[in-house]
Amino acid sequence: MPANPHSIEGLNVIITGAGRGIGKRLAIGFAERGARVGLVARTAAELDLTDLEIKHNGGISHKLAADVRDFERLSGVVDLMRHRHGPLHVLVCAAAIQGPIGPFHKTTIKAWTDTIETNLMGVVNCCRAVVPKMIENRRGKLIVLTGGGAASPRPNFTAYACSKAAVVRFAESLAEEVGEHNIQVNSMSPGGSYTNMTDEILAAGEAAGWKEIEAAEKVQQTGGVKPERQIELACFLAAEASNHISGKFLHVDDDWKRLENATLSPDLFTLRRLKKG
Repeated sequence: MPANPHSIEGLNVIITGAGRGIGKRLAIGFAERGARVGLVARTAAELDLTDLEIKHNGGISHKLAADVRDFERLSGVVDLMRHRHGPLHVLVCAAAIQGPIGPFHKTTIKAWTDTIETNLMGVVNCCRAVVPKMIENRRGKLIVLTGGGAASPRPNFTAYACSKAAVVRFAESLAEEVGEHNIQVNSMSPGGSYTNMTDEILAAGEAAGWKEIEAAEKVQQTGGVKPERQIELACFLAAEASNHISGKFLHVDDDWKRLENATLSPDLFTLRRLKKG
């Protein structure tokens, strides 16, 4: 256990969606700060690249090829990580797909089902795979990434928005269940960043809506939220300094640093009431 409550050095961490996008950024960031990182993704080539980048910089990582929709496979890679390094301390759920883009009445049920299976059930599967041992060890951190539509409506992205709102409520509910076992569960909104999803929005054109296109173009030009800010919030939620924070929905733009020494009311930073006026 690190002497510095802000440190994540020596922690065993599994990150899903680690092959690209924000999941990859967080995996590299955690490894740079001394965590041992299990990389979960479906695509072998992407896993290889993330693993190579981490090890090239002196970090410790292990490739754990798995689809978050496959509970049995997930359970197997979690066991593998535990056998290699001991108890799992942190799970970061970053795997997600954007799903269908366009008016709801033109989307297919198959596309909707695929989105819910990956974005919601993927999180459920991952948490179910790790929580029993965390309860046994009386220690654990679960960090679930949300996205656009979790806190407000997102027309033309109904499947994605629905799945992300659902994972926030799931995290809030699970947090209340496992709090007595010294396990903290929080949702993190990483803000707009340039990823493959940005390109998907731009490629969709009018189907995405002008607001989405305008926002995606801005992210494409600027790169969006800097990775360092996303990594800083995720590492805070993974460290002991945030042990008193659970069941919360934090955005990278929130003044979250003041929460370290704050007593939070039940409704503050939640899906029910994000901020008090």
